[in-house]
Amino acid sequence: MSIRTRRERERAEREKLIVTAARELAEAEGWDAVTTRRLAEKVEYSQPVLYSHFDGKDAIVTAVAVEGFAELGAQMRAARTAAADADAALAAVGRAYTAFADRHPALYDAMFRQVVALPFAAPEAPAALHAGFDELATAVRPHAGDDDAGLLTETFWAALHGLATLTRSGRLPAGESDRRLALLLARFGRVTDGPSGRGPAT
Repeated sequence: MSIRTRRERERAEREKLIVTAARELAEAEGWDAVTTRRLAEKVEYSQPVLYSHFDGKDAIVTAVAVEGFAELGAQMRAARTAAADADAALAAVGRAYTAFADRHPALYDAMFRQVVALPFAAPEAPAALHAGFDELATAVRPHAGDDDAGLLTETFWAALHGLATLTRSGRLPAGESDRRLALLLARFGRVTDGPSGRGPAT
């Protein structure tokens, strides 16, 4: 192994350690508790070393968010590919999404609520973002009928995000989460053909 290769590997390992520490601290105490000073103490590096990897907290949160999108995409893909048919795949992806948001609240916040330098819905977005959306799109597409599959995927995503966010914030009673998701999936599952997604043409 060359010196350059070893240094690149060590740098990647340090960055991974910093990102993991940020996630752990955020999940335990919230993102307000995540500061470069706290992180430097946690990973046992000086703050200048931390800044040699990331420009500041926002850059660290951005790295956490990208990692989160990669994990969410992988979990949705696993759920989709294990399903028996298109209806089951849509349901599996929807449940995987809401379960991810419920299990990893701080990580989900990094992806959707914190300040991150990520170009959403753009060609230059990181591959993890495209992969996650593509998993949603693959599950939704068989149910699009005459609707624009991309717009329908965005709408399905928005619905899942709304259910996850409103339930977590206490705006919706948590006890009915499964029933709400089932209702959403049932409505999407019925959009199989016909104009404007209004069900089968007559």
